[in-house]
Amino acid sequence: MTKKELLYYKTYTQENHSEWIVFIHGAGGSSSIWYKQIREFKEHYNLLLIDLRGHGRSVNSFRNLWNEKYTFPNVTKDIIEVLNHLNLPPAHFMGVSLGTILARQLAEMEPHRVKSLIMAGAVTKLNFTSRLLVVLGNTFKSILPYMWLYRLFAFIIMPLNHHAESRNLFIREAKRLCQKEFIRWFKLTKDINPLLRFFKEKDLNIPTFYVMGEEDIMFLESVRKIVAGHKQAFLQVIKSCGHVVNVEQPEIFNELTLSWLKNYKQYSKSIVDHS
Repeated sequence: MTKKELLYYKTYTQENHSEWIVFIHGAGGSSSIWYKQIREFKEHYNLLLIDLRGHGRSVNSFRNLWNEKYTFPNVTKDIIEVLNHLNLPPAHFMGVSLGTILARQLAEMEPHRVKSLIMAGAVTKLNFTSRLLVVLGNTFKSILPYMWLYRLFAFIIMPLNHHAESRNLFIREAKRLCQKEFIRWFKLTKDINPLLRFFKEKDLNIPTFYVMGEEDIMFLESVRKIVAGHKQAFLQVIKSCGHVVNVEQPEIFNELTLSWLKNYKQYSKSIVDHS
C-alpha cells in the first residue's frame, strides 16, 4: 500500500517552548498569510504552519489527483495526519476566514487536541450577500475562469482601499490553484451553512477568541450572535479593519492574541471593542 503523502508544513521550534500554535489559512491562500505573525509568535510558542490540499506548497501533492470528494471532515483529516506525524501535543489552533471553519471542525472531531481556538475573520454564517455569491459561483464555476470569480469575491469581501494588501495577497496566492482545484473547493460551499448552524447550536466549551474587523460587513454580525450564545467565546473588534485582520492590523492583532493566549484560562465572559 502506498503511504499517504502529507500536506506541506513548516515548524518553528525552540527548546524552551512547550506550547504549540497551529495556523490554518483560508481558501485560495497559503500559510504565507501568517508572515506578519511568525516573528513575534515564535518568541513565545512553537509554531506549525500548514498549506491545505491544493494550496501553497501542497499544490503538487499527488493526493490532488485522487477523485476523493472534498468535504470539511476529509480536508480536516489532512491536518490531523500532520499532527499525528509530528506527534503534536494538545495545541492552540488559529484560523483565518475559511480556516476558522476547519479549526472548528477539528475541535469537533478531536477536541482533546485543542487547548483553545483563535478565529481571525471568522466565518460563522453566510449572509444574503455571501449566499448570493455562492449561487453565482456555483452557476458559473465551470464556465468562467476561476480567477474572475475569485477577484469578484475578494473585492466584495474586502472592498475598501486599505483592504488592498490583504485582498491582493489572497488574489496572488489563489493564482497557484488550477481551475479543477478551485471547483473542488468551491463545491464545499454547499455544506457551509448546515455545518455552521450545527456549530452555532453546539458549544464545545473550548475557549475561543474571535478577532474581527469592524468593516467585516459579511461576517461580523453573525460572530456577535454566536459569541452571545457560547459560554467560553470572546470577541474583540478592531477598528478601521476589514476581513483579514492579521494582515491589515498585524501589530494590534498580535498584541491582542498573544495577550489572550497568555491569560485565556482566566478570561470571563465579555465582548470588547478595540479602539
